[in-house]
Amino acid sequence: MTQTPARAALYRAVWRWHFYAGLYVIPFFILLAATGMAMLWIAHIDGRDGERHTVLPQAQTLALSEQAASAEKAFPDGSLAQYIAPRAADLAAIFRINTDDGPMMVVVDPYTAEILEKFPRRSGWYDLMDNLHSSLLLGPPGDRLLELAASLGILLLITGLYLWWPRDISLRRALLPRLGRHGRSFWKSLHAATGLYISLFLLFFLISGLSWAGIWGGKMVQAWSSFPVGKYSGIPLSDITHAEALNGGKKEVPWALEQTPMPASDAHAHHGSGTPIAPSNAPPGAGPLPDLDRIDRFARDIGFTGRYQLNLPQGDTGVWTLSRDSMSTDSLNPTSDRITHIDRYSGTILADIRYADYSLMGKAMAVGIALHMGTLGLWSVLANTLVCLSVIFLCLSGVILWWKRRPAGRWPLAAPPQPEHMPHWPAATAIVLALGLAFPMAGITIAAVLLWDALLRPRLMRRARA
Repeated sequence: MTQTPARAALYRAVWRWHFYAGLYVIPFFILLAATGMAMLWIAHIDGRDGERHTVLPQAQTLALSEQAASAEKAFPDGSLAQYIAPRAADLAAIFRINTDDGPMMVVVDPYTAEILEKFPRRSGWYDLMDNLHSSLLLGPPGDRLLELAASLGILLLITGLYLWWPRDISLRRALLPRLGRHGRSFWKSLHAATGLYISLFLLFFLISGLSWAGIWGGKMVQAWSSFPVGKYSGIPLSDITHAEALNGGKKEVPWALEQTPMPASDAHAHHGSGTPIAPSNAPPGAGPLPDLDRIDRFARDIGFTGRYQLNLPQGDTGVWTLSRDSMSTDSLNPTSDRITHIDRYSGTILADIRYADYSLMGKAMAVGIALHMGTLGLWSVLANTLVCLSVIFLCLSGVILWWKRRPAGRWPLAAPPQPEHMPHWPAATAIVLALGLAFPMAGITIAAVLLWDALLRPRLMRRARA
């Protein structure tokens, strides 16, 4: 089918934008796919916190307080901050001890209280891959660079699908790679078919990844999707968020709760709306303070089975916090997410937040993060690995395609030529405007490229000809 001059100009313009987006995106996508794949398999095989350290099961575990006391001996000047329960009878317990040198993890045999290993928290290969994947080891500037890559990745996806759309062959034939071809045609066919089949998966990974990013996620989406403080029913609140208070302040809490303030313990107030941790518990403020063993027994009584996390109160207004979520690999089921806060003085339950209490976006992110991280079992690890390998292939084949078609005698990274006559396409303009408004980082970049093409590049070309 012969294209009209206007259609041909649009095709060349879309191709030009596809090139510009790919020029920036490719190195970041290769890095994200490689580090994401590494994290998948490290977490599945070895665990994130050393929680897959095996032990010999015995008839009875020691009291949690005895295990904790042994862990504290590893760092006598530190303070116990967190307990991570083993997910199975043949696995070790993990304790986090806060020290002047940073948080330390202690692996303890729950049957003998023997210290099996100790190491700085988040110091393993998983954590190196995680830091590269989330911020390029650069902090907020790295987060912005990756957010821009993900935003432009959506533009890359849209333009790629337009370029793929069959014009000279049937749709049925276009769905399959033409393996009998050679040279650039062969690579183009493989590139297009791979991009088509992973397009929805790639879009999902881009959107769910952007929801973690600092601007689009933290400022635009997460801010109005967080767990509403009004559901706390008038309990005292602290001035720190869940992300700051729990798990060492590493934002390793359910997405919907990251920006929600923590409840606060009150040594004097009677929290009439709460529930004591056990019927035999003394009235609030009148009996013995809840201790580690009683909190652990209570956690089991109310349904925290297998692996769960227990954060100890920090400071005078700190609370006991029981949590289980799939993002932290506590559970394979994101709909079982749960976090329970208990007053440190009275043993009263201040808040018991479950998946059903999240907003619609919070629920979508709970499931989406589990899919994104591959924490739903081996099948999700294998599926995500396939997507990562496909993304790497798309990037490398894109480079090969451009190298084979690069203009002779020109700089290899020169962009495809801009069409001389550019008709106005309302649909294309609307898509670009919508993308720019929905994703600010992409919008800023699109505006910068338009400015370059409209004003700066022509002036430089005129000067070069002169």
